[in-house]
Amino acid sequence: MKRSKRLYALSGVLLVICGVTFGVSRYEQRKEEIKNSDEVILELAADDVTKLSWEYDDTKLAFHKDETWLYDDDEAFPVSEEKMNDLLGVFASFGVSFIIENVEDYGQYGLDEPACSIHMETADESYEVELGGYSTMDEQRYISIGDGNVYLVSTDPMESYEIELKDMILHDEAPYIDQADNITFAGSENYNIIYQEESGDTYHEDDVYFVNDENGRLPLDTDNVKSYLSSIGSLGLSNYVSYNATEEELAVYGLDDPELTATVQYMASKEDAEDHAGTDEETEEVETFVMHISRSAEDKAKLKEEETSEETDTSDGYESEEETVPAYIRIGESQIIYEITETEYKSLMDASYDKLRHQKIFWADFDKVTQVDISLEGQTYALISKEEDEETVWFYGEEEIAVDDFRTALAALTATEFKNEEIGAKEELSMTLHLEDENNPTVQIGLYRRDGDFCMAVVDGEPTALVTRSKVVDLMEAVNAIVLH
Repeated sequence: MKRSKRLYALSGVLLVICGVTFGVSRYEQRKEEIKNSDEVILELAADDVTKLSWEYDDTKLAFHKDETWLYDDDEAFPVSEEKMNDLLGVFASFGVSFIIENVEDYGQYGLDEPACSIHMETADESYEVELGGYSTMDEQRYISIGDGNVYLVSTDPMESYEIELKDMILHDEAPYIDQADNITFAGSENYNIIYQEESGDTYHEDDVYFVNDENGRLPLDTDNVKSYLSSIGSLGLSNYVSYNATEEELAVYGLDDPELTATVQYMASKEDAEDHAGTDEETEEVETFVMHISRSAEDKAKLKEEETSEETDTSDGYESEEETVPAYIRIGESQIIYEITETEYKSLMDASYDKLRHQKIFWADFDKVTQVDISLEGQTYALISKEEDEETVWFYGEEEIAVDDFRTALAALTATEFKNEEIGAKEELSMTLHLEDENNPTVQIGLYRRDGDFCMAVVDGEPTALVTRSKVVDLMEAVNAIVLH
């Protein structure tokens, strides 16, 4: 009897527990409900916001607007208006996927200690957005805007706001320059490049860049100049070391006396909004881009000392691994100093006339050549072209010849080093090329042995460059293959 009473009592307790559990679950279900939603919970125009701040981990950033956006801790910091608009654009029409109503335990959503808190103010109101945990099941972020609900959002604000101060800077821009009207170098290089079409000072129709010299107007290789301009356009101006450089900082980074300053004038396309409103018409305006490039003052002094040591070094000749030395750039009068890569530094510093000029000894289009008079080993030969059935046919004497190997060997004569020194004693080969060009009817090229490895190329009587002797031998063999069959 006692046992049956005990069982009845235990059954009663169990029923009470189940009832309480069922009641609690029904109460929690009633208290905290999750439902799908496409509701827009914030519509905030970026132009209306006057203050924006946010905090995550140990990062705290705050900005305010006074006509333009300013950084609270230092108003000298150049703030990117575009970046600010991107951040505020997240809340221009901020929609959600799920709503969790009647929330009592924010901790289960990571909102008791938010991963990020975002504060915005307009002239009339303030807004607080807190970012909680990330639901890996839904691949969405829990957020709260202080209205008692928790929301799941597919557009995660954390992706935009998990940034540092450096991401907010208004960077200088290096333009893409397809054609420069004028380029001036000062510092390690001191000369001026001008653009002029159809000048008559060269025998290649693509030559449009020239250097004025005591010997006249000298052509540059257009591809080499464009390559240099391209190195400007591809500059990565992002790694700044100072955003408000003082005179002392300019000196520290060597930019009070830069190694090289390049000034480029070019035509930039701009939309003419006033005269062509609502159209795609553009006008061209003259723009000037200036860049100053340097190593730091300390590194320049160190490198100079090492160069002096190398000149007097009498060691066993083993070379130590070359150390990467940082370099810096400043755009015009900007107060931002950037560190650039060694590759960028070398590309920008490689601006000498010898680097930008034609590297080929003869760079004219061979189709303009009508005759080649050659002197080789005491013999003279004439190769002559004729037009037959609208095709160019080459002859040696009365015999039709193929000049492909000769043409290839001539094009392969490139400068290994531009030098103006005494001509070697032995002439390997000389030639006069006759061109269809009223301004430049002939080009004379003499090749003189300097040693077993190099020959001196003399162009129109001027010692010009060293060329690899093996290339000269290839040219001689191509001539012999024609005249000796």
